[in-house]
Amino acid sequence: MVVESNRYKPAQPFTAYERIVATMLALLQFTIVLDFMVLSPLGAILMPDLKIGPSEFGLVVSAYAFSAGFSGMLAAGFADRFDRKRFLLFFYGGFVMGTLFCGLAPSYPYLLAARTITGLFGGVIGSIIYSIAADIFPAEKRGRAMGVIQSAMASSQIVGIPTALSLASRWDWHMPFLVLVGLSVGLGFLIILGLKPITTHMSHKPQGAALGYLLQTITKPRYLMAFLTTTLLATGGFMLMPFGSAYTVHNIGIPIENLPYMYLVTGVCTMASGLLAGKACDSLGYLKVFDAGTLLTIAMVITYTHLGPTPFPLVILVNVLLFAGISARMVSSQTLMAMVPSKENRGAFMSISSSVQQVAGGIAAVAAGMIVAKTADEKLLHFEVIGYAVAGASLVTMILNHAISRQLAATKTKLAEAS
Repeated sequence: MVVESNRYKPAQPFTAYERIVATMLALLQFTIVLDFMVLSPLGAILMPDLKIGPSEFGLVVSAYAFSAGFSGMLAAGFADRFDRKRFLLFFYGGFVMGTLFCGLAPSYPYLLAARTITGLFGGVIGSIIYSIAADIFPAEKRGRAMGVIQSAMASSQIVGIPTALSLASRWDWHMPFLVLVGLSVGLGFLIILGLKPITTHMSHKPQGAALGYLLQTITKPRYLMAFLTTTLLATGGFMLMPFGSAYTVHNIGIPIENLPYMYLVTGVCTMASGLLAGKACDSLGYLKVFDAGTLLTIAMVITYTHLGPTPFPLVILVNVLLFAGISARMVSSQTLMAMVPSKENRGAFMSISSSVQQVAGGIAAVAAGMIVAKTADEKLLHFEVIGYAVAGASLVTMILNHAISRQLAATKTKLAEAS
């Protein structure tokens, strides 16, 4: 077990296969994140087109989250019983099917149902991605691996979101989902051909019923604090992002045609900051990276949620700094969380962690939809309240991460004494 160290550690290079795996995992994350994030910029188009308000739109976002949380809990009982490659392909196939239904949805009720189906499958994939990364990459390389995976979020902004907005403007909001289906099918074949079976965790295959194994994992005292941290970490994204485009257009006064440029610049900078954060985790330590990212995030969230009409370059700068902070938090937190479980129940731990994160995110999206109100001219009210909630949750996660690191150090000391 590896814990935080204050010493600078030189980076070890990836092997050829590790580079291939990191690339495939990043592409997987790209499609999953894009499927979720594309709803945010499409909100300004989708809400008027379907004649729905913020509360209904928040329900569309949370439908994915709640169904993902439900399926994540079910999957946790089976996550360590199968080859992770086969487990991944099963859920990725279901995700592609759900995304296709989104692209064919003719009305709000159908879209709500399609998002639920997508969440049932797509919500589990993130936990599988991180389980595979933790299985394949040793601790001294894991920060950079997490940084590459996290950079997929930024690349979805660079390529995916501007393209989705262009497709939606030229045709309608269905088209981005249909294009994503085509990309996902191609990636599925690459995974079949390029990813080796992953079965090392099966040397200690769980015994007994899946439900019993789930309860055994979820009630482990040393896991509970990690689950709470992951839960709070989800608050920011699910409360802020679904209404980001509507707030930027109607409150800050940025024309919708300029949104692709904002996402492009922000994405390029976030990709770079994510990769740098991964390297910093391996060399300087994940706690330093998480603390710096948290403080930057809090400052930018408070700034962003209080903006009125603002020049476009300043809006881009605020977004760049905000996402740099968020990226640093996510990379460093995932690096830490990969150290918490043992190899034989890592899949269950990651699945439960993803599940509680999705459920908490769904609740956060619903709460945000209830807090935010819309004026006759489409402006959003009370958005600053969301900023305060996100800032508070960020502070708590920083405290919890330090407690988890101390817990890991104490466990390492006990194991050393016992041996």
